[in-house]
Amino acid sequence: MPVIPLRPSRSTPPEMQERAMDNLRYIRETMERAGTFTAVSGWGEVVIGGTAIVAALVASRLAYPGWVIAWLVEAALAAGIAILFMTFKARAASMPLLTGPVRKLILSFSPPMLVGVMLTALFVNRGLQSLLPGSWMLLYGTGVVTAGTYSVSIVPVMGAAFMLLGAWALFAPATWATALMVAGFGGLHIVFGTLIARRYGG
Repeated sequence: MPVIPLRPSRSTPPEMQERAMDNLRYIRETMERAGTFTAVSGWGEVVIGGTAIVAALVASRLAYPGWVIAWLVEAALAAGIAILFMTFKARAASMPLLTGPVRKLILSFSPPMLVGVMLTALFVNRGLQSLLPGSWMLLYGTGVVTAGTYSVSIVPVMGAAFMLLGAWALFAPATWATALMVAGFGGLHIVFGTLIARRYGG
């Protein structure tokens, strides 16, 4: 003899089922986009590479402290370009700029840069400017590697390339400084920036 429930179960209205499916679809699409989106703008890196080459050529004509000042101006300009292009890329992808991963990226990138500021002041004060190119590329690469753990895999690879070039620059003759800075802050930014732009939406 079949058991008859006292209260028959209510069937889910079709509107609620459709809304639930829409929500699941939105969540799945958002997760898929987040998995392939990097806030790092490839085209921004290409522009930074171009300005770095110009800065290297200008700085090569200057003596200290003009050489250091030229590169500090380039660093400030590069930071502004990076923020501007990251904003454009996030808006184009309809993604929020300051997501959790981006905040972690910034927090991971900042400590090596602060160490770089302190070492720059120390080296200039002690007359050790020849150590600046290698130290800058080594610390910048370290920041990109650590911050890149929250981004797509090509970003930490770019950081590792900077670290290798920076280590080489530390032991290379001082006369190679301009060429190595062009290869690093110019060439690596342009090469990896182009790859990021083509593979990850700009």
